[in-house]
Amino acid sequence: MKPASFHGIYPSTVLPMFPDFAPDWESYARHTTHCVLREGIAGVLMNGHAGENFVMSRQEKRRAVEVTVATVGATRIVVAGINAESSLEAAEEAREAREAGADAIMVFLPNSFALAHSTAQSVLHHRIIADAVPGLPMWLFRAHHAAGRMGFTAETLDTLLDIPEVVGIKEGGWEVNGYDALRRQVRAKRPDVAVCASGDEHLLACYVHGSDGSLVSLADILPDEIVALDAAVRANDLPASRALHERLEPLADAIYGAPPAGRATARLKFCLAEMGVIPCPAVRPPQPAVEGAEAALMRAALRASGL
Repeated sequence: MKPASFHGIYPSTVLPMFPDFAPDWESYARHTTHCVLREGIAGVLMNGHAGENFVMSRQEKRRAVEVTVATVGATRIVVAGINAESSLEAAEEAREAREAGADAIMVFLPNSFALAHSTAQSVLHHRIIADAVPGLPMWLFRAHHAAGRMGFTAETLDTLLDIPEVVGIKEGGWEVNGYDALRRQVRAKRPDVAVCASGDEHLLACYVHGSDGSLVSLADILPDEIVALDAAVRANDLPASRALHERLEPLADAIYGAPPAGRATARLKFCLAEMGVIPCPAVRPPQPAVEGAEAALMRAALRASGL
C-alpha cells in the first residue's frame, strides 16, 4: 500500500453483550455499521481496549474479526487488536486475525510490561508477532503516560521503527508534549508511518500539532464530529475547530477524564445504550455497571454534547 493508505479516522468499537456477558454479535454488527459506514471514516479498530480485548477469549476475538470483515471489510480497513501476556499467544491471535480477514493488526503491550520492560523485551514481543504473519501491516500502540513503565522510551520506539511491517502508531499517551515528541521522532526516521493522535480529550491540540488521523472510541458516539474536526484543522478553520471541540469535550471529559480511571468502556456502552445504538450496556467483570451518580454524569454529558 502507499504511505498514506492507513491515514484517517477509525472508530475503536465496543463489543455489545447480553446481560450474561455473552457477545451479542448482531448488535455488534449494527454498532459497527452505525459508526464505521459513514463518509470520511477510513476503517475500524476492533478488539482494542474499548472492545475489552483483555477479557476476551481467542475464539471470541477471531469471531469479532469475522463479523467485522463481513460487515464493513469490503469498503473499510479492518485493524484487529492483538493483546496477550504471552508473545506466543499473541502470535497465534495475529495468525487467526489474518485468517479471518483483518487488513492489519495493532499490537498492545502485555500488561506485565507496566511493572518493567526493556527495549529488547518490547522488540522481541513485536518481532515474534510480525514473524508469525509475514507481510501483514502492523500498528504500534503508545500506552497512557500513567500506565507505569509500559510507555515506549525514545530508544524503544526507535528500534521498533526498524520493523518493516510497522505502518502506523496509535498514540495513546494522553500527554500533548509527549505526542509531539513522538511525532517528530517518527517523522525523522520513518515518515511513511502514520502517527495518529488518539487521546480523546485533547484531539484538537494534537491535530493542531499535526496528525495523520485517529483511532478513538469517542468516534463510536460522535464519528461525524471527529471527522469534521480533523477536516477543519487541516483547512486551518480555527472557529469551526473550536466549535467542534466544544461539542466533543463534555463527553470526552466525562467518559475518559472523570474519576475513577479505567471506566471508559463501561461508560461508552452506557452512552450507546442510552442513545439506542446497542440494547444492553453490560461490561465484563471485574468492571461494574454504570449506575447512580456516574450514570447521571454520563446523561448530563450526552445532553451537553447535543445528544
